[in-house]
Amino acid sequence: MKKIITLLMGLVLLAGCSSPAEKNEDTFEALMEKGEIVVGLDDTFVPMGFRNQQGELVGFDVDLAKEIFDRIGITPKFQPIDWSLKESELNSGNIDLIFNGYTITDARKEKVNFSDPYMDNTQIIITMASSDIMSKEDLTGKVVSVQKESSAYDAVSGEEGVVENLKNGELITFDSNLDLFMDLEAGRSDAIVLDEVFARYVLLSKNIEEYRILEDNFGQEEYGIGFRKSDTTLLEKVNETLEEIRSDGTFDEIKKVYIND
Repeated sequence: MKKIITLLMGLVLLAGCSSPAEKNEDTFEALMEKGEIVVGLDDTFVPMGFRNQQGELVGFDVDLAKEIFDRIGITPKFQPIDWSLKESELNSGNIDLIFNGYTITDARKEKVNFSDPYMDNTQIIITMASSDIMSKEDLTGKVVSVQKESSAYDAVSGEEGVVENLKNGELITFDSNLDLFMDLEAGRSDAIVLDEVFARYVLLSKNIEEYRILEDNFGQEEYGIGFRKSDTTLLEKVNETLEEIRSDGTFDEIKKVYIND
């Protein structure tokens, strides 16, 4: 009987220690009391969130998150994550937000709530300049690579008649967009599909004449911030603050540091 009572007390204590995220509750008050919010990001995704030469996390989304949460009154803690597990990390409570060039899609809306869109993007196709690929049609029989679990993967996979006509009828996937460039340059990939925001920033540090950006693309999209379905108060506060930052010009000031339109 004592063992049973001890076991039951332990279960009660465990239930009492579970986080608001685990209990599918609105976590805003708990986060404010804690004074910290965990922001999940891919720390190789230039210019949105990446490490500078000193190893510090910088980028447009990093600075924007700092400004948003400074105004709300809570400190952001940036947590690099495996991008392919981003929604699982969020809904398990390991992070409180997905904030790093996170494309709004219908499939993702089933797993998370999104903030208002804050930036436009395009899924572009890049080859080496010496390639004979000039259009989407020329991808037939070619090796095409994308980032794993990315909106590029969704965009290419969602277009009828594309993937089945690639070499071996499949897309090649990598953990990061930087890996795509390395594979393209090594001649293993014939073409890569990725975010224009990322690609154009990377190409600034390369000889752009060695590459070709096709006129064809895999669609326009918008970036948003991802929230747990239960975090409606946090979503509302972030949207209100994001609108303030846009209205007073701070958004454009942050953007000028990292992105040249």
